[in-house]
Amino acid sequence: MHSYLEDSIDFSLIHHVLIIKLQHLGDVLITTPVFSSLKKNHPHLKIDALVYAETQPMLSENNDINHIYVIDRNWKQHKSELIRQEYSLFKKLQASQYQLIINYSDRWRGAWLTRLLHPKHSVSQSYPTRRGQWWKDSFTHIVKTTINDRHQVEVHLDALRRLGLYPEQSTKALQIFSGVRAEHEITQLLTDHNLQKQGYIVIQPTSRWMFKGWNRQGFQEVIKQLELSGYSIVITSGPAQSELNMVDQILQEEEFNIVNLAGKLSLKQLIALIDHASCFLGLDSVAMHIAAAVQTPCVALFGPSNDKNWHPWQVDHRIIYEQVSCRPCNLDGCGGGKISDCLQNISPDRVVQAMTELLNTPNN
Repeated sequence: MHSYLEDSIDFSLIHHVLIIKLQHLGDVLITTPVFSSLKKNHPHLKIDALVYAETQPMLSENNDINHIYVIDRNWKQHKSELIRQEYSLFKKLQASQYQLIINYSDRWRGAWLTRLLHPKHSVSQSYPTRRGQWWKDSFTHIVKTTINDRHQVEVHLDALRRLGLYPEQSTKALQIFSGVRAEHEITQLLTDHNLQKQGYIVIQPTSRWMFKGWNRQGFQEVIKQLELSGYSIVITSGPAQSELNMVDQILQEEEFNIVNLAGKLSLKQLIALIDHASCFLGLDSVAMHIAAAVQTPCVALFGPSNDKNWHPWQVDHRIIYEQVSCRPCNLDGCGGGKISDCLQNISPDRVVQAMTELLNTPNN
C-alpha cells in the first residue's frame, strides 16, 4: 500500500531490526504480529528481540525471529554481575549494527539504548509518563496515541504504520509455539490421565494480579455444573503461592474428579495443554492470550481492565463482565482494595452458559 507519509522509511535499505518489549508475558505475546508483518512484507529482514528472561518462551521457536536477547532481573542481586551482564549485552547489540529499532517499552532503557546504538531509524510511542522532549528526541519517529477502545495488537502495529508499512489482515494473528519436547510431554501426560486431545476443558482461575480474579465459590459452581454435564476438566495456574492457594481453596471443599496441574507446568507445556483443549476458561491473563494464539475457543472474565483493548484476539470467544458504570477503571480492585466487585458479582450460570455455547458451536 502506498504511504502518504513524508518521513516513511525505505525498508529495502534496512537489514537488521531490534524490537524492544520489556513487559510481562501476555504483553510480549501480543507483539508477535509485528514480527509476522515485518517478515511477510520484507522477508530479507533479520529481526531480533530484547525481552525480560522470563518472557522468552513467548517468542522462542518463532521462525520470524532471528535472535532473542534477554535481560535477567536476577542480575540485580549482585552489582558486579549486573555490570558484567549489562556490558556484555550492550556489546552484542552494538555489534549487530541495527538500522531500525522499534521500542515497545516505557522504560528509560529503550530510549538510552536507541541513543547509544545509533540506528538510522527508530520508533516509539510517547507513553503518558514519557512525553518530555528528551524521550521524543531519542527516536526518529513517534507514534501518535489516543485513549480509545482499539485492541493492543493494533496499537502495537501502529509503530509499523508510522514507518509507512501497513499490515495485512493475514499477518495479524498471534504466534506462539510449544516445541517438540513440550508437545511430547503433554501427550504423555494426557495419556497418563486418560484424557483425549480436544476432549477436555482447561480452567485457569488465577492471574498474576489477583484483583483480576473471580471468587472460589463461582469457580466451584462452574466446575460442578460442567462435570455434571460430562466434561473432563484440567485446572492450571502459575507457580506463585497466591495462585496455588486459590486453586487449593477451590478444590478442597468439593469432591471434584479433576486433573490438578496448578503450578506444575512450564510455559511451553501450558501452551501445548491449552492447544489440545476443547475450550478454555480463565481471567484476563497470559493463559487467555495463549488460548487465542493456539485458536482454542475461550471464555474470559473481565473486571477492571478494558476487554476491548485486551480481549482474546482472533478466536471464537465469550467475554463475561458485569455492566457497571465504573468499569473499566484499571484500578487494582475497588478503591485499590485488591478485590473487584464487577468480577465478584458475575453469576456462575452466565459462565456455564457461555462455555456450553462455545463447546456446542460447530467446528469448535
